[in-house]
Amino acid sequence: MSLTDQAAALFASRLQPSEHPGRAGVVAAIRSSLLTNGGTRGCAAVVAVEYGEHPETAAARMQWALRLASAAPAAMAA
Repeated sequence: MSLTDQAAALFASRLQPSEHPGRAGVVAAIRSSLLTNGGTRGCAAVVAVEYGEHPETAAARMQWALRLASAAPAAMAA
């Protein structure tokens, strides 16, 4: 799974930046989001909707998601 897919899944998850999750929390949130949203396409759809409805906050959330996902790619390869 690509870093982009992981970030989209994290973006679409219920995890909030204020929670300061560790690596295990990030991995769990990504996996849960993929299941809840119907895979990578469903997560991408959530991202698209949020950018359309809340562009002022979506960019910051995606930056956060990319930062966290880039710290956990090896764990998601399995």
